[in-house]
Amino acid sequence: MEQIISYLSRGGIVMIPLLLCSVIGVAIIIEKSFVLRKRKILIPEIISVVESIETQKDIELANRVCRKHSGPFANILLVALNLQEYPKEEIKELTEEQGRQEVRSLEKGLSVMETIASISPLLGLLGTVIGMIKVFTVISTQGAGQARALSGGISEALITTATGLVIGIPILVAYNYFTNRAENFILDIEKYSTRLVQKIKRIQE
Repeated sequence: MEQIISYLSRGGIVMIPLLLCSVIGVAIIIEKSFVLRKRKILIPEIISVVESIETQKDIELANRVCRKHSGPFANILLVALNLQEYPKEEIKELTEEQGRQEVRSLEKGLSVMETIASISPLLGLLGTVIGMIKVFTVISTQGAGQARALSGGISEALITTATGLVIGIPILVAYNYFTNRAENFILDIEKYSTRLVQKIKRIQE
């Protein structure tokens, strides 16, 4: 523990925002790991009832099942189920509008991850610049022979650069992973909602 504290202290003041970025990034990764699970988004019970719709009673059953669950999938399908008497194009338009609203919940926090992935290396670079300024200050005031004094600035420059990259790279990877996962869920939800509208209109006709 003392070694970690010593390492962080040698990095200078820039280590504070870098540590803050790492904590926020890890927290969002953990939260997204729980939220963006397939069984939590694409609820199997809802998929099963949508796939088996053949009659008006099945539509009523689907309505009850969707009401039992919360989340973007159920909310979007409920729009189509509650407005089944509307024209097909109007239902489709309203479900798409609801879908745009629900996308926010799936993508919540991803913009923060993207920001952290972008600014962490830049903060590391800022620490590098500050460290090198200290080095040149020592050289200008004490001369180039003060190895101990010079090493402090060089150490600060390298530590912040390394820390910024260590934080930024994995968070960028996680951001791309979760973004791709959210987009796939959105496409799947759109597929099932379109299929539901088609079945509703076919039964009514």
